[in-house]
Amino acid sequence: MTAISTVKSATCPALFLAAPSSGAGKTTITAALARYFRLQGKVVRVFKTGPDYLDPQILAQASGQDVEQLDMWMAGEAYCQQKLYEAALEADLILVEGVMGMFDGEPSSADLAARYNIPLAIVMDVKGMAQTAGAIAVGLANYRDDVTVAGLIANSCGTERHAELIREALPESLPLLATLPRDPEVALPERHLGLVQAAEVRDELEQRFNAGAEWIAGNAITELPASVEFKSADLDTVEPLLAGKRIGIAKDAAFSFIYDANLRLLKALGADYSFFSPLNDSELPDVDALWLPGGYPELHAAQLGANQSIQQAIREFHQSGKPVLAECGGFLYSLETLTDLDEQQYPMTGLMTGHGAMRGKRGCQGMQTAALPEGEVRAHAHHRSRAFDTEAPIAHGRRQRHPAPGEPIFREGSLTASYLHLFFPSNPAAIAAIFSGQFEHTEGIAG
Repeated sequence: MTAISTVKSATCPALFLAAPSSGAGKTTITAALARYFRLQGKVVRVFKTGPDYLDPQILAQASGQDVEQLDMWMAGEAYCQQKLYEAALEADLILVEGVMGMFDGEPSSADLAARYNIPLAIVMDVKGMAQTAGAIAVGLANYRDDVTVAGLIANSCGTERHAELIREALPESLPLLATLPRDPEVALPERHLGLVQAAEVRDELEQRFNAGAEWIAGNAITELPASVEFKSADLDTVEPLLAGKRIGIAKDAAFSFIYDANLRLLKALGADYSFFSPLNDSELPDVDALWLPGGYPELHAAQLGANQSIQQAIREFHQSGKPVLAECGGFLYSLETLTDLDEQQYPMTGLMTGHGAMRGKRGCQGMQTAALPEGEVRAHAHHRSRAFDTEAPIAHGRRQRHPAPGEPIFREGSLTASYLHLFFPSNPAAIAAIFSGQFEHTEGIAG
């Protein structure tokens, strides 16, 4: 008997925005395109390549839709395939913003585009070049034969003559999709670890998005891109291992690096969750476990240090033996003190031994596997601080492409803490074990 395929498919216009390098304007242009088509009454679903937290906040506001991170190493090919399929069911347009340079990383933006047959638009800052922009674009377009390039978006284009020189340098097979002039009213504000958080500058962003839509309308081809067929994937069923559990999640201006995928996974595991603010609240919600995610505690260290009532509540929660997961910024908050960029030291919760201090521009970033006793969880690191005088870690992260030990992973009592940001769907059973308190209470060992 022939098996009946359960794979479904959906088609949707789609475009992948990649660039020769970081800083070409991918996020600004993706946001402007999303807002332009949204104002035309289209449902625009945007995805961001890689583990980024900040760009998705910006792009979600521009599009009016949730933004998913796509990373074939961190989330898996089947997961990415399913999310694109689900978006195609409801969207009039899918936009994917790449990361770094078009071929940088393993997997790269080009790998992702090739895997799901999404045509690429090359975003290039053409300031200081003319025909050379055409040469670079042709080289990128022909570097691999498994990617389809729809054309070039010339950003920071000075004059019509500048645009004409670039257009003449391109073959007919590589059209000039847009010639976007430099416009400070459209460019997005930045901060020391990337873009600002959208909630901090919502009104300003609205003005920039709308200016960006006009920027697109006056300087770009505004037809929808070609349609792409997206197929469903068979993902493993998630068992309700956290049924009846209540999880308190820190969420405010200091703690906001939370994947929507992680929240959905907690729901699929059967858990309920509620948010609280270490900046403003005086007590915890009635919960069985805590999650202290990443964010910018260093920018709010004085207020965090002054809120002794919530710190005491968190200490008592930890002392009661209930599980706490702390990631990056949450890890810093779990230490005894935090020294900010102005060399001011503030008291933190002291759930574990040690101190944290900012390091300016020096730091660590990259994909790692968190080698937890409960199982391996895919993760990434991105920080410009250091922790010192801690107890010995129970393990280290395993770097994706380097043999040196990754970020240390600590466990003190019911606390699991590390600089690593965990992608929960990569190992639901391990995440359930941590939040249910069924993990191993391992003593610190040198790693």
